[in-house]
Amino acid sequence: MDPEHVVASERKTAHRSQASHREVADELRQRIRAGVLRPGDRMPTQAKLADEFGVERGAVRQALRILQAEHLLTNVTKGSPATVAAGSSRSDAGPAGSTGLPQPTTAALAPRIAAAFAAPQVEIDALCLTSVSLTLAVGEALRQIHAGRLKPAKVDVRVLLPARDIELAFPAPVDRAAPGGLHGRWLAQRNAQGQVLRHNLLSLRATHGIDVHVTFRALPFTPPVKLYLLNGSEALFAYYTVRRREEEVDHEQLRYYDTQGTRAMLFAFQEGAGPRDTAFVQQSHGWFNALWETISSELVLTG
Repeated sequence: MDPEHVVASERKTAHRSQASHREVADELRQRIRAGVLRPGDRMPTQAKLADEFGVERGAVRQALRILQAEHLLTNVTKGSPATVAAGSSRSDAGPAGSTGLPQPTTAALAPRIAAAFAAPQVEIDALCLTSVSLTLAVGEALRQIHAGRLKPAKVDVRVLLPARDIELAFPAPVDRAAPGGLHGRWLAQRNAQGQVLRHNLLSLRATHGIDVHVTFRALPFTPPVKLYLLNGSEALFAYYTVRRREEEVDHEQLRYYDTQGTRAMLFAFQEGAGPRDTAFVQQSHGWFNALWETISSELVLTG
């Protein structure tokens, strides 16, 4: 059975009586990020939260302590309700974290994707080397949809990836003349992650009646940066930092240049957060659309 359906089934059991303290923390974090709970707001009492989520108060206290450690809550005690911390909301902090500082893609992207899926019309554009970070990040939004917490009416996803037949700047062997399967490994990952992303999103048509469209196009170059555009109002941007690596492949030492995109530090810009942020978001959309409509080509996710 599909893992997402297993999660959904488990969460529906006994009015979510199996919810863990981490699930409670995830839901409350989402409410803070989305602005449902604003800085200075008092949280519901632990008793009310325990009743809402169908858990013991101990699980609620664990969830609140997690959010306090993330600087999203203050005054977490057994007595009075906790308070939403200053600078914790999406509008005050920016998408990438409570301090507005860049965070690794693995930490920053999933909550922003989930927040984007709270809108009735979801639009996500991505330019990247592979779609592995996006595929992982979408998982949180899918879990919330299957749990009944989110239900957008329409989802439109566009992804730009390098074409299969170009000479990649990275990953690439240090000695360009040396034989190696780096290109084949990258291509297999590009195709596999893209297929998983498309399958997981398109399955929402059958399971939840959501109008979903997922389109991939190919670029004739290796992107030096990764870019995610969310609902026309946010731009998340990271540099691919190239490093020299060495590993043994088929009993041979392979020296090559590569980058780990999931760890790339993601900078967040939000339209309306100031003239510089607004200009960056608008220019990023213009750049993405220009690539999409001009030099990109059809991409087929096969070998």
